[in-house]
Amino acid sequence: MADNVTLRAMEPEDLDFLYNIENNIALWDVGTANVPFSRYLLHDYLANASGDIYTDKQVRLIIEQREAEAGQAGAERSEARTVGLADLTAFDPRNLRAEVGIVVRQDSRGKGVGHQALAQLTDYARRVLHLHQLYAYVDAANEVSLQLFGGAGFRDAARLKDWVQTADGWGDVVLMQYFF
Repeated sequence: MADNVTLRAMEPEDLDFLYNIENNIALWDVGTANVPFSRYLLHDYLANASGDIYTDKQVRLIIEQREAEAGQAGAERSEARTVGLADLTAFDPRNLRAEVGIVVRQDSRGKGVGHQALAQLTDYARRVLHLHQLYAYVDAANEVSLQLFGGAGFRDAARLKDWVQTADGWGDVVLMQYFF
């Protein structure tokens, strides 16, 4: 797998991407959103987020994928494309832990983007934030996400019965943890 994925801070230019992700009803079953977000509210968030996990209790990063293109005279250049979000939320500075969330655009899935982004996010949490643990609540029926987190070293800690309500009824969640 090529190392063609990077994480970066959100910019005002990411407003449309963030708006589409946050208002994608299909993703609401895996998160806590249950109402649409306005552009104004998201613009305000982008403008006022400090970028400091101790202040905001979260860090939201854009996942970019670089795709090599053939340029003039056979030279290659790389074009970055926004393909997802990687979040550390519910930051607990006393216990040095944070919840992980990752979403990758449908057309970029199955290409190793999530694996690379999660590896970089985990490395950032260890080397820069000096966290003791990361955790994720993963839908028990989401085999792809269970494999993603399991492949990154997260381990099943508990199965939470009827934890989330979905359009199809109640679903279980697997609490997965990663310790440094």
